[in-house]
Amino acid sequence: MKGFSIIIVTWNALEHLKNFLPSVTNTDYPDYEIIIADNASDDGSKEWVKSTYPEIKIASFDGNYGYCGGNNRAVPFAEKEILVFLNNDVKVSQNWLYGLNEAFNDKDVVAAQPKIRSLEQPDYFEYAGAAGGYIDKYGFPFCRGRIFNEVEKDEGQYNDKTDLFWASGAALAITKEAFIDHKGFDEDFEFHMEEIDLCWRLQNKGQHIVYAPESVVYHLGGGSLPMGSPRKVYYNFRNSLFMLWKNYSSVSLRKRVILRILLDIVAAWKALFEGKPREWLAVAKAHLHFLSNLRKLNQKRQELQSNRVNQDDPETMAGISIIWVHYFKGVNRFRNLKKYL
Repeated sequence: MKGFSIIIVTWNALEHLKNFLPSVTNTDYPDYEIIIADNASDDGSKEWVKSTYPEIKIASFDGNYGYCGGNNRAVPFAEKEILVFLNNDVKVSQNWLYGLNEAFNDKDVVAAQPKIRSLEQPDYFEYAGAAGGYIDKYGFPFCRGRIFNEVEKDEGQYNDKTDLFWASGAALAITKEAFIDHKGFDEDFEFHMEEIDLCWRLQNKGQHIVYAPESVVYHLGGGSLPMGSPRKVYYNFRNSLFMLWKNYSSVSLRKRVILRILLDIVAAWKALFEGKPREWLAVAKAHLHFLSNLRKLNQKRQELQSNRVNQDDPETMAGISIIWVHYFKGVNRFRNLKKYL
């Protein structure tokens, strides 16, 4: 049996801890620990955890380091073989760690995610991860069980263990060794897509990420940045470009990034014509900040590309445009994508 260190980052989210932490502490598994990574909360979170669950470790920080920084700083407190980065708004099933344990029995696997259902609609997958993630050839993410805003009902259609392109940061399990070797989450991302970036780096070194359907969790979602928030739009567009610039092979970078930028421009003007000027501004800021970070990104890219094992982009990257097949071909279910692959 593998040992699991469950790391939960929180910042002034006492109500989330009260609502969701009890299910985590009720986990039925012989070898795990829970670590609360507290980003300088001042709402009584630490005091409540200490008094209610004295066995839980608390990693206290001097500021709000976000998801990436909070998780990175909590890892030195972890004593187990497998790290699980769990959002503070996730309810877990009692035996959820057994499915993850089975996934890591394959020595080639370094990361995994459980089945992620919606807390509010438990029969449906949840937006942020569903049954595992992929990206299209232009870097747009989608999931088994979710394409853009189309979320499927879980009817057992994705109950097979399979390789993924990315595992959701809402409930990401990864070996401690691999996480440290790859220097953890890139803190320049702050929020959003940091897990896709990490998973891409893993695959460029020839490592594998899988889906563990026997493990089931329920995610509330939208707690830190709600859907449609201009700030969320900014991070999604900026971080996507960060990720592509760092990880694409040289061939794909030349072929695809310019077109991806053009697609972003189309999305920005579409938002403006729909009466969403703040969304237009968010996309513009994202691109300006991407360009202002190019020197730093080039340094990261040079280091990552010189150390990659797989010279080609990972096989699980679909050779399709998800925008084309969804908006022009009407495909809104992952299982219907096969004829376009």
